[in-house]
Amino acid sequence: MAAKKKQSSKIFILDTNVLLHDHKCLYNFEDNDVILPIVVLEELDKFKKGNDQINFQAREFVRIMDKLSGEKLFSDGVSLGVDKGRLFIATGKPFPQILEDSFSDRTPDHRILAIALHVAEKFEKRTVILISKDINLRMKAKSLGLKAEDYETDKVKNIEILHKGVETHDNFDASIIDQLYQKGTVPRESFPMDEEATPANQYFVLRNSSQSVLAWFDPFSNSIRRVEKHGAYGIEPRNAEQAFSLNALLNPEIRLVSLTGKAGTGKTLLALAAALQQHKMYKQILLARPIVPLSNRDLGFLPGDVNEKIGPYMLPLFDNLSVIKNRFSGQSRELAAIEEMQKREELIITPLAYIRGRSLSDVYFIVDEAQNLTPHEVKTIITRAGEGTKMIFTGDIHQIDSPYLDMQSNGLAYLTDKMKGQDLFAHVNLIKGERSYLAELASDLL
Repeated sequence: MAAKKKQSSKIFILDTNVLLHDHKCLYNFEDNDVILPIVVLEELDKFKKGNDQINFQAREFVRIMDKLSGEKLFSDGVSLGVDKGRLFIATGKPFPQILEDSFSDRTPDHRILAIALHVAEKFEKRTVILISKDINLRMKAKSLGLKAEDYETDKVKNIEILHKGVETHDNFDASIIDQLYQKGTVPRESFPMDEEATPANQYFVLRNSSQSVLAWFDPFSNSIRRVEKHGAYGIEPRNAEQAFSLNALLNPEIRLVSLTGKAGTGKTLLALAAALQQHKMYKQILLARPIVPLSNRDLGFLPGDVNEKIGPYMLPLFDNLSVIKNRFSGQSRELAAIEEMQKREELIITPLAYIRGRSLSDVYFIVDEAQNLTPHEVKTIITRAGEGTKMIFTGDIHQIDSPYLDMQSNGLAYLTDKMKGQDLFAHVNLIKGERSYLAELASDLL
């Protein structure tokens, strides 16, 4: 490594999962140097083949490395660009005694730790930090006296928006509430709240001592409008949050919606009911969810054909469809319409992996369990949207199955944070569970 590098800059050593999370990660360390342990490139080879997002990330990173390749990678390093640091590849290093005493197995993670210890000792006047999304590896590094951090670039700094329930404003001007009931709308310039408190498609409850009203800011008409409680395909909203959700789901001008909340709050059910209510406006309704975090390799261990393999993973979506079907009698037009849509493949429940690569036009697209997607996966999905497509992302940021995502780094939180205030986007966080009193009690106490 170049000896003349300023001592105030840092050295970051990257774990494999960082590259698989964000293939452009090399360019996010400002003017600091980046080291890739050779074992990381070795591990990367295992992920290059496949059709899942993790395989895409691996292939894209390999392409970036191909452009940066050269003999200097192993000596003086190569520049990552203007005002950036240099990239180095570190070959394997002997295990120091402190590593042997703590971890006898020579696993890839421990080989990375051996390189990190070597670099920290060689450049003792510079700050050396191991970057990994693996909590266990970070803990192991700290036990050896190494600095270790998570990859923070795409983390949401303030996730308060994902915890807040319905915004309620008490002691509100009674004349404004009366106007909303009489006319259904109030011009933005006449509304006594500043613009920061009313970003695009912001929902809130306005109250005074005698009455209350559900309202939202409509950016297209630049006015505050009353939210009426309308049902959708047999599903009626049971609380203000659900009424707000249906308002966003049924509004054709809002093309992107995120619904967050704990289990039993009705996120997926409301999204599906709204889709069925508007099925004549779209060529197809797609419901998708990630089968398992990062890839669907485990499908090979289940017996049966493709449909039998994916069936158990899709059951939650089929359960929501059954709830809606049970609202109607066997001879009803609504039930016949659902069955006809399924026959014509106008209503499809499918794993998310089968959606990638498609161009989606005039589709009502619901992505369930979106908290298990990375920010890049969410971006990839949304960029598939063609003309006339509406996308709904639902999930609970407290129930993340992926070992390398958390409440701040998952795609659902990232989407909600970055899109807030955009005219085409709306977000509602549902607090109150409506599945049953037992489910609500368990969610709160267990």
